[in-house]
Amino acid sequence: MLLIRMKLLQLLAGKSEKLEMLFQPRFYQKQFPYMCLATSTCLYSKKKKVNSYEQVDQEKYKSLVCSVTSYKASTQTPETIFEEDNLLYGQPLKHTPSNKVETKSPKNWVSLINPRKTIPHVSSNSNRPMKIALQKNKLPSVTRILQQTIPPQQAFYLERWKQKMILELGKDGFEEYTKNLFLQGELFHTALESIFLPEEMATKEQGEDSAVSGYLSSVQHVLKDISEVKALESAVQHETLQYLGLVDCVAKYRGQLCVIDWKTSEKPKPFLQNTFDNPLQVAAYIGAINHDANYDFQVSCGLIVVAYKDGCPAHPHFMDPDLCSQYWNKWLLRLEEYMDRN
Repeated sequence: MLLIRMKLLQLLAGKSEKLEMLFQPRFYQKQFPYMCLATSTCLYSKKKKVNSYEQVDQEKYKSLVCSVTSYKASTQTPETIFEEDNLLYGQPLKHTPSNKVETKSPKNWVSLINPRKTIPHVSSNSNRPMKIALQKNKLPSVTRILQQTIPPQQAFYLERWKQKMILELGKDGFEEYTKNLFLQGELFHTALESIFLPEEMATKEQGEDSAVSGYLSSVQHVLKDISEVKALESAVQHETLQYLGLVDCVAKYRGQLCVIDWKTSEKPKPFLQNTFDNPLQVAAYIGAINHDANYDFQVSCGLIVVAYKDGCPAHPHFMDPDLCSQYWNKWLLRLEEYMDRN
């Protein structure tokens, strides 16, 4: 390296033409074949590639780039987003809840419990349950009111079941089928009545009918929890709301006085919602008893017992006072709907 520097100084000190010769490519490549003058790589670098992004109209897409690169500090707010959506898609349509009828309050609200009714301190010593015959008059029955105000969805499923049964049994066969169902229900209620009534009052004519033996076997575990029967197949009338009905049974179930409704079914109904309008029917009977002067007691609970023909254990659905109050409000709405139609 020192030798190279000395030769370079000698050449610089010489004639100018020699200096020009020094910087000619052929000369320094020949004189210094092993020297590397790498003071800059630009002299021998490859041609710079053209960036395709430089050809894009950056001014045109400036706002887009800014919005993408500055998303963390966006100036958009929920209000501006809603305004933008309204501009693009218009105002949103308000959804009407399907259960709007269930949430509104009755116009003519009457308490389930009658605050004006006086209960005697000493109850009647008679062991005979009350049994008031139903007098036909112009007042609508609970069953009629519920049938004429059945919700559309429930009516749809009922009609679909009916058409399915008609396809399987035929029209005449379906009529015979429903007739037998009602007959079995009547026999079942009669058999229960003979169980609850004192021996001297009970009728043994249809005691062990084979048509209801399965239903009676089904409810045996429920009957053990029932005591102090106060009414059987007895008519009730709400003196304020002007409707009437026929109560299956009023008795204590596990120590709670209840309106008991006996139901028969060929399909399992393990949950209260499987009984459709039966809870409204029970609530309507409770309200009627509490506002009927013929009864010197008040009821705040209900019980729906679903018995099965094959003898499977029945499903008892107990309704506490809070649940009865909820279904009472629903009943009042159905009653108002019926009154408005008629």
